[in-house]
Amino acid sequence: MHPENTKPRRRSGIYLLPNLFTTAALFSGFYAILAAEHGRFEAAALGIFAAMVFDGFDGRIARLTNTQSDFGAEYDSLSDMVAFGVAPALVVYNWALSGLGKLGWLAAFVYTAGAALRLARFNTQIGMADRRYFQGLPSPAAAAILAGAVWIVTDNALSGDYLAWLAALLTAAAGLLMVSNFRYHSFKELDVHGRVPFVVMVAVVLGFSLVVLDPPIVLFVLFVGYAISGPLMTLFQLRQRRDTRRRERQPEHD
Repeated sequence: MHPENTKPRRRSGIYLLPNLFTTAALFSGFYAILAAEHGRFEAAALGIFAAMVFDGFDGRIARLTNTQSDFGAEYDSLSDMVAFGVAPALVVYNWALSGLGKLGWLAAFVYTAGAALRLARFNTQIGMADRRYFQGLPSPAAAAILAGAVWIVTDNALSGDYLAWLAALLTAAAGLLMVSNFRYHSFKELDVHGRVPFVVMVAVVLGFSLVVLDPPIVLFVLFVGYAISGPLMTLFQLRQRRDTRRRERQPEHD
């Protein structure tokens, strides 16, 4: 082989550490589906919450270790679709919706389609949207609402069949909120590396204490509150804009 014909080869491979967490999130979602198929709904709900924890780490670890890649971003989206799109829908369907027939699987499909559309829109808006806000309810938060509801009911030894209609409404509403235009705080502007007031640390400790008291109820209430914050914040901003326009037009009528 002549030296002039040799070309430097591009290094192939993937970064292991962040993709391990993504794989763990994917496995947790897969486990939740299997657990629900066998009627172990509390374990299924915990699997979805575990996927949220792992999903929260993979991107941060990639940024901290400077190991971001296009492969990692695509893999993370596919993992999110399974863990926060397919898994919650199947868990709720097996838990309560299957007895509703076509209406049950339709509610589960609305949620799954909403998660897919939410992730597709998010991927196309990277680098263009205001990073302080999400457009539409994030899929992990929507998954947490469904998982929290399942966990509460099973933790109290109740059957989901008695709450089938309420579960269908909650599932469809979570799916529609994901594709809505409501704005949600992303909390990405928080500086976790800088110094914070002592009271912030006290609030964090109190927050952990509340979660430990009754994890399913506290987590469910927190994520439902977050879901409601989007419409409320959007309506408040619209009202502010309307008042601003009214004040700007006021001198013209004097």
